[in-house]
Amino acid sequence: MSDHSARDDAFERGNSNLALGELEKAESAYRESVEFDDSFFDGWQALGMTLLKLEKVKEAIGCGIKATLLEPDDLLAWTGLSQMYVRDGQIAEAEHAKGNARILSMGGKVTKL
Repeated sequence: MSDHSARDDAFERGNSNLALGELEKAESAYRESVEFDDSFFDGWQALGMTLLKLEKVKEAIGCGIKATLLEPDDLLAWTGLSQMYVRDGQIAEAEHAKGNARILSMGGKVTKL
């Protein structure tokens, strides 16, 4: 089995577990997907949002940052990161992420640092 097919299988397991409300199992499967492929944007995004639901906010922020670094022009990645920062009380960072999401929603681009 190739790493991509193993990655995709793990990701799909995560999606199934998430749909069933089994957040811990979803977290584990999403972690597995990014272990197979550290540059797997969808895995990082899903892991971050799942961690946020599990109240593992600091770790969720790390995943959210990774997702925005991998896909700096993804609107949902910036929106999710903003939500994570809000939950952690980091309002300035949340406003910055929200601003990037707003730029993207109007058809702009976010410059990679």
